[in-house]
Amino acid sequence: MSNIRFRALDQLHKRKKEDDYHPPSSKISDFFGEYVFGAKVMQEYLPPNVYEQLSICIENDQIIHREISDMVAAAMKTWAIKKGATHYTHWFQPLTGATAE
Repeated sequence: MSNIRFRALDQLHKRKKEDDYHPPSSKISDFFGEYVFGAKVMQEYLPPNVYEQLSICIENDQIIHREISDMVAAAMKTWAIKKGATHYTHWFQPLTGATAE
């Protein structure tokens, strides 16, 4: 198995450098946050009542009910696929200062 890893690393080092990154605009504010599932995107992809309930939970630091979280997850997946995602993960990072264990 380690031989496969070393071959992969060898191939990686032999690759030609791709062209430098060219941003879509000279103004960062034109594209900053383009790949963030934020409030504006949520409002577009969620039914109005779900968006409203989610906003209330976020603003008041309340628990999000399972039905709402399932709808948010489905909307986020749809949005990500439309953005060209082929792989997807949800990274949960609690804001409590503790671990998520």
